[in-house]
Amino acid sequence: MKSKESRRSFLKKSSLAAIGTLAAQTLSHNVMALDHLYTDPAFTLPALPYDYAALEPHIDKMTMEIHHGKHHKAYVDKLNDALKTSNISEPSLDKLLEKISTYPVAVRNNAGGHFNHTLFWGLMKAGGGGAPTGAIADAIKTSFGSFDEFKTKFNSAATARFGSGWAWLVSKAGKLEIGSTPNQDNPLMDVSEFKGTPILGLDVWEHAYYLKYQNKRADYATAWWNLINWDEVNRRLTAGK
Repeated sequence: MKSKESRRSFLKKSSLAAIGTLAAQTLSHNVMALDHLYTDPAFTLPALPYDYAALEPHIDKMTMEIHHGKHHKAYVDKLNDALKTSNISEPSLDKLLEKISTYPVAVRNNAGGHFNHTLFWGLMKAGGGGAPTGAIADAIKTSFGSFDEFKTKFNSAATARFGSGWAWLVSKAGKLEIGSTPNQDNPLMDVSEFKGTPILGLDVWEHAYYLKYQNKRADYATAWWNLINWDEVNRRLTAGK
């Protein structure tokens, strides 16, 4: 009799142990799945379309190394951390920006930093600059009268922006407009004080120019016109329409 009871007790304990092990494995699997969902980076640092030294003498190699490899990378890393912390799995940067007011400030700052810099790198190239051609040339003439007048107004927006921020040329309701935003805000954000589809953007944070130009933001803005990739500006103008 005792032997049967001992056997029953043993079987019961074994069954409970097996159930416990299975539950633990299931829980561990689910935790790993969630960890995978929120730790895998939704966003990555894009490679530059040119060498770090390619934009010299207008933007120096060291500035580009620090700006891209450290500042932009930090925005990407912090954006992924902020998304993980808030359990946000939105894979589209554009969608994040459109409803940025609903997210924590860390998402706003770092999503903006990632978008703005990714745009900025593509709007420059070695041997760029000169007068625009194609659709953007016509649009500039229609909106501002001449390329020189456009440059004057754009440079004014860049130099007048207090503290850190960006100067922008946007397409809005079929017209071009010039404005600026503070910090890492941009015209696609629902909270932006200046809205539109970005066609051209200039980073006027000090880390973008201080090593070469010190406090002379106007000199940096003037030199930047020698780098503009007008093919990309035309592409963005067409896509914006």
